[in-house]
Amino acid sequence: MGHRERLDQERGTLEEELAQARGEAASVAARAAQLERSAALLTDAADAARAAEDAAQRLKEADARLSDAAFRAGFDTPQAAADALLDDAAHRELQRSLDAWQHEEAAVRAVLAEPETVAAAEQPPAGLAAAQRAAEDADRGVREAASARDAAARRCTELDRLSARAATSVHRLGPLRDEYDQVARMAGLAAGTSADNERRMRLESYVLAARLEQVAAAATVRLRRMSSGRYTLVHSDDRTGRGRSGLGLHVVDAWTGRERDTATLSGGETFFASLALALGLADVVTDEAGGVRLDTLFIDEGFGSLDDQTLDEVLDVLDSLRERDRSVGIVSHVADLRRRIHAQLEVVKGRSGSELRLRGTG
Repeated sequence: MGHRERLDQERGTLEEELAQARGEAASVAARAAQLERSAALLTDAADAARAAEDAAQRLKEADARLSDAAFRAGFDTPQAAADALLDDAAHRELQRSLDAWQHEEAAVRAVLAEPETVAAAEQPPAGLAAAQRAAEDADRGVREAASARDAAARRCTELDRLSARAATSVHRLGPLRDEYDQVARMAGLAAGTSADNERRMRLESYVLAARLEQVAAAATVRLRRMSSGRYTLVHSDDRTGRGRSGLGLHVVDAWTGRERDTATLSGGETFFASLALALGLADVVTDEAGGVRLDTLFIDEGFGSLDDQTLDEVLDVLDSLRERDRSVGIVSHVADLRRRIHAQLEVVKGRSGSELRLRGTG
């Protein structure tokens, strides 16, 4: 085949392809414009299809999120959640309730945060049985307390009645109380316990003090002779160690001119001061008894504490008593007295016992 034939054949093929490509269009250009418009429409359709697909996917995802939110909110379906929507008034009421709950929650949290609450929370749980027993005990205690309160109320009523009676009795006893106060005051003065009795001297002490003054005056007569005029006994109403007064004796020392307690006397001085008091008491008793005499006087020991001069003075005083028809007996172991006293009753020890011997004629 020649070159011309091939070209003709190729042209025929191309015309056939061109006819197919042109289709029903008037020209190839018209067909190209038509195809371009179709391509644009297809592109728009593809874009719309992709957008619809994306919207469907987003809608599906939104439905899933909506269903999940409705489920978490406690609804079975989104429609049930929609049906539960509230109006504005109900919403405001719920909001106020929510605000109140939040405020209460904050207060509770504040209490729970306190150290005492935290410490209480750390304690082990209470036993229910023990708590029940405690509650029963508490109930029983309440009942007992109520019973005791009623009993106390009855007692108060009785006390009010008794108080009224006591007040009436006190009113009636008023005059007796005044009389008692006077008697008690006199008794306190007599007993030396009253504040008005400054020296706390009992009545019997006061009476005895008068007699003691007489005894001291009578004893001084002989004490001056026994002490060569040095000592004088005087009555003292100074308080003693227990705070009372009335029956005290002091001695006045002529050598110092001072008055002092008889406790400061020596042993011998105490002896002849006591002897002088005994003799003074005998004189006072004789005077008080209407002249009844104490004819016999015994003196036991004490002479050993005297020096020779004092012993002589004491014996002179005792001799003066004998001159008045009084018997004076001396119990002593002092040897010098044997020479001074002629009438003696001696006690002699022996194996078979003691015996008495009478010496002298007195």
